[in-house]
Amino acid sequence: MAGGGATWRRTLGENGPEVSAIGLGCMGMSYGYGPAHDKAEMIDLIRSAFDQGVTFFDTAQAYGPWANEELVGEALESIRDQVVIATKFGIYYENGEQTLDSRPEQITETVEGSLMRLRTDTIDLLYQHRVDPNVPIEDVAGTVKELIDDGKVRHFGMSEAGVETIRMAHGVQAVTAVQSEYSLWWREPEEELLAALEELGAGFVPFSPLGKGFLTGKIDENTRFDSSDFRNRVPRFDPEARKANRSLVEVLAQIAERKGATPAQLAIGWLLAQRPWIVPIPGTTKPHRLEENLGAADIELTDEDLNEIESATSQIEVRGDRYPAELQARVGR
Repeated sequence: MAGGGATWRRTLGENGPEVSAIGLGCMGMSYGYGPAHDKAEMIDLIRSAFDQGVTFFDTAQAYGPWANEELVGEALESIRDQVVIATKFGIYYENGEQTLDSRPEQITETVEGSLMRLRTDTIDLLYQHRVDPNVPIEDVAGTVKELIDDGKVRHFGMSEAGVETIRMAHGVQAVTAVQSEYSLWWREPEEELLAALEELGAGFVPFSPLGKGFLTGKIDENTRFDSSDFRNRVPRFDPEARKANRSLVEVLAQIAERKGATPAQLAIGWLLAQRPWIVPIPGTTKPHRLEENLGAADIELTDEDLNEIESATSQIEVRGDRYPAELQARVGR
């Protein structure tokens, strides 16, 4: 995707921003997958992504918390007018535990903090990170609408929300994009979400398009994660589940080899082939992985290829839930 030619640009939904076909999820640079990485190295990585054609960068208030927004803001300040920045509100930490808070006054207050940390006057895409069951979604959408009217936000998004909630929010303020997990080992969005987004004219931003790293083929049952890595809590990353799920990666590797690609590139290429308004945001902290992921945009998957992938993977039952129970309870609301 180096150079970011027109072929590799996509529009998020009918009225959303034009972005690179593959974005960059920045969470893991500061949070979630072990200790935070060296800030200077991560700034270099973000700028390298831009040099290779990436114009869409994803962060959130909760990543750190706060630290990831600060990193992204510093990295992109000099090229701010050439990129699209997405961030999120609504998840905070109290005594080390996550809590949901999407009260209108909280949204307004914390967005001011995001603007400061991101070193910008406007947030291109503002997601509600998770639906807050204690706040009517119409109030949330109405607050974001006011922020848009004030010029502090350009577009409204939702993350891991249920279809009916998305529809209700859309009735107040158009939902430009929805972000949820979607990959060859988590295909639930195909059940009703994708059709609803097409109907509403919204784009889709899959996070964890590589199954939190598993679809790269570099993780097996013997892999050990840092004690602060959240995958230690994920049932799908239990050693026995990882052992059973290797069969999916092996199938991908066989098909990828014939295409002159890696399993990661095939997995991202498959997502790109599903809809023209899908923009995956794989994350990485390694320059060679960044280059590999972006190479997925150059893979041509024919109908025959896609049918082969479908046929092969449909025979495999993925073992393990994607979230521990307390986090699963927050999605699809």
